[in-house]
Amino acid sequence: MPLTQQQLSDPKVVGAVTRLQLHARQVVEGVISGLHKSPYHGFSVEFAQHREYTPGDEIRYIDWKVAARSDRYYVKEFEEETNLKAYLLVDSSDSMRYQGRKRPYSKLEYASILAAAFASLLMQQRDAAGLVLFNDGVRKYVPPRATATHYTQLLEELVAAESRPKTDLAPTFHFMAEQIKRRGLIVVLSDLFGDIDDVLEGLRHFRHRKHEVVVFQIVDEDETTFPFDDLTKFEGLELEPELLVDPRGIREEYLRQFNSFCDRLERGCREFNVDLVRAVTTQDPAEALTQYLSSRRRRR
Repeated sequence: MPLTQQQLSDPKVVGAVTRLQLHARQVVEGVISGLHKSPYHGFSVEFAQHREYTPGDEIRYIDWKVAARSDRYYVKEFEEETNLKAYLLVDSSDSMRYQGRKRPYSKLEYASILAAAFASLLMQQRDAAGLVLFNDGVRKYVPPRATATHYTQLLEELVAAESRPKTDLAPTFHFMAEQIKRRGLIVVLSDLFGDIDDVLEGLRHFRHRKHEVVVFQIVDEDETTFPFDDLTKFEGLELEPELLVDPRGIREEYLRQFNSFCDRLERGCREFNVDLVRAVTTQDPAEALTQYLSSRRRRR
């Protein structure tokens, strides 16, 4: 559900949106600094018409020649159809709420920061970004657009995301692959925990529909190292039962299964020509995004 006007006036909500915007801006600045120039280039859109400037419009789109002649400010409007439409698929299941001790972000917060940064980069190019929040199904779909007000809406939806106990990755991927008619860029931000064969079939469906696909596998360092030593009660985040175990007795098998899952995911993504990035929440989001965009440029 979208945020209500009352919720949007809540200082906590306003503060959360502002913090997300600040984090995203820092990531974007870090990316551009790291790459020395925009990671996307060569896109163009056609000029359509002028309209009078209103507060909130981006200053860079003011037509200064018209302003000099008329002594009034007008901004350039472009054709709504952009060169690229991107769809940011953010997993909001309960497992994404996990946050290890002394970690800067939960997995969902980290995914939201990356999604907001991606949207900002795309819109700077006059490309369009949309948002899909999903857990046990699609919970929110915001179609791609390329306006400043649309970017604010994406931030608000990310802040308002509600989690559910279960992730249904494959059905969500199949559903969205059929819904998105025009070829575009699909960016998946999820821990991808689920049946690996089903997950890969869902990703392959996007590729079958000729979409370009980028997957950010968001994980906490606890999940990659299993650092627990003392007798520990593990609470299932997606309807699994609680387990009281000695972690030292299951660490080797856990890591074997986790690494096997990741290896299978990597092989499948290579086979389907899907970009895969494993992002650990201890890594600076700007660094994670810069590394990916740098490797993307080198391949072109």
